[in-house]
Amino acid sequence: MNLLGTPTASLAAFYKIPPERIVAIHDDLDLDFGTVRAKIGGGEGGHNGLRSMSKSLGTKDYIRVRFGIGRPPGRMDPADYVLSDFSASERKELDFLVDRASDMVESVVEHGVEPTQNRYHAL
Repeated sequence: MNLLGTPTASLAAFYKIPPERIVAIHDDLDLDFGTVRAKIGGGEGGHNGLRSMSKSLGTKDYIRVRFGIGRPPGRMDPADYVLSDFSASERKELDFLVDRASDMVESVVEHGVEPTQNRYHAL
């Protein structure tokens, strides 16, 4: 995940896909667990995979579907937190949330980011 920029850029070049048509689905510490959001561009927020993509694509202007995992408790290291297992209560919700994220990706591809935001961000 942390080094996905090079293969992403290689595939995009091979298939002649511009960066603004690439959709990255990723975890996001800045969103509460269960929140799923779509946007175009922005910072990497310390996310090594996004940093790698931005560097390899030469731009931050690609589509992101952000899957909220929340902040680590207390002073826990964020790297340890993102690699830890979901709690039992979170695991119960995962199937629904993965389906929702999948629906959002499909909506972004079919309708664009703004219509997807209007439809899903209000939920």
